[in-house]
Parts: sequence; structure tokens; C-alpha cells
Amino acid sequence: MYLIDNSSQVLAKLRQTAPLVHNMTNIVVANTTANALLALGASPAMVDGPIEAPELAAVAAALVVNVGTVTPAQGDAMLAATKAAHDAGRPWVLDPVAVGALSYRTELCKQLLANKPAVIRGNASEIMALAGASSGGKGVDSTDRAEAALASAQKLALASNAVVAVSGACDYITDGERVITVANGDAMMPYVTGLGCTATALTGATLAVCDDALLAAAYALLYLGLAGELAAQNTAGPASLQTDIINGLYHLNENQITQHGRIRFYETQTA
Repeated sequence: MYLIDNSSQVLAKLRQTAPLVHNMTNIVVANTTANALLALGASPAMVDGPIEAPELAAVAAALVVNVGTVTPAQGDAMLAATKAAHDAGRPWVLDPVAVGALSYRTELCKQLLANKPAVIRGNASEIMALAGASSGGKGVDSTDRAEAALASAQKLALASNAVVAVSGACDYITDGERVITVANGDAMMPYVTGLGCTATALTGATLAVCDDALLAAAYALLYLGLAGELAAQNTAGPASLQTDIINGLYHLNENQITQHGRIRFYETQTA
């Protein structure tokens, strides 16, 4: 029960401390991810300008970088901010949206890796492309199953010294050696724009209060997957599900995690 119990403790610490999470994210999801962070208990800041972003990245509890609608100017700001975060010892998360499918962002993400993200979170196709094992998915959508990307995720984790989290029907999170799976979620969730990006933002929040990046990434996916799973039971459809997930993150509690959380170490299959 270690993973379950510890995930509840991390959630409690997050809510007690309300860490400042600096987000450099895409225009499609900025409002959703900010609200999700607030609902879970973190304090979001959405700053992506080239002058201010490095300054904030050096003092925020964590930095989240999402290349979903990146421009060259924003790319330069991301490089500067991630360097500032790394130099200041602040953890940061990379979401390599549509890497492999488009050339500029693919090269940018390779450059960003030099600034040592603590966690890389993406779908299977993005992770495989960043690891050099495929050419990417269909735009921002994965054409591969998460389990098919596990070997690539482990390879990328060892090469980058980062935890790699692969989102899917079952999520796989690895530091290259240890592997955790999270099986919470609902089939309706892929019909809501930006939930993968939300998972990345929540990873920034958990990283701010949990020193083990593997656990932090796994818990973020657990919280979101569980909130989505519970919300889907009574929601009217994808539009209301987005709102219901944010409400679910706000109300998420230890009892729900204990009763419904499906998080396991992959090799031992013990919680």
C-alpha cells in the first residue's frame, strides 16, 4: 500500500503549501490547466515572455514547458527559462507535443533536453519519436499504445536522466529501471482537449512537493485519471466532463484514492 498511502500524503502536502507552478504552455489549454492546478491546490503562473520567463523560472517551485503552439520567439524563451530553472535547481517538466510530426518543435525539444528536465510526459508516439524510435503520431494524437512505448521510454529516461511518463489507457512511468503503471481513467477522457497537457501541469505541482520524480509523475497521473474516472460516472458528455474533472480534482480525497486508485510497481505488481 506504499504508493497509495504516499500519494495521499503528497496530495496533502501540495494543498498545505500551494506551490507556485510556472507554466509556459499552449494557447489551447492555458485556462484549463490553470484551473486544474488551482483545483488541486497549487498556485499557477502563466508567464512565457522572453524577459520575465527566465526570472520566474529561477524562483518558482517548478516549471512546466509545453510546446503545443510554440513559436520561435517562445522557443527561445523556453530555452532561456529551462536553463534558468536548471541553474537554480528548480525541477521542470517537458511536454513534447507533436514531436516527430513537425520539425521545428522536434529540434527544439532536443535542445531543451540539454537543460535536464526532471520529467518528460507525452503520449506514446511523442515519446517514441523523442527517443528516436518513430516519426511521431497524427498531429497531437498518438497512433501507438502506451505499452508499445515502454522500451523507448526507458531508453529515453536513461539517456536524459529524466523520468519519462507515457499517457494512455494505462499510463507507464519510468526512470529507466523502475516502472510504475496507473490504470485509472475513462474512455471519454480523450474527447476532452488538453487533458494530456493538464497531466503535465499537475506533474509540475507534484514535483514541487515530492523529491522522487518517478513518484511525483505517477501521482499526477493518478490524481487526474482518478478524477476523470469518477467524474465520467455522472457527466453528460465531453464538454461537461472537462468541468467535472476540475471539480473532481478539488474534491479528491484520501478515501477515493484508497478505494479506487490503481497504481502499481510494474515488476512487483504491489501497491
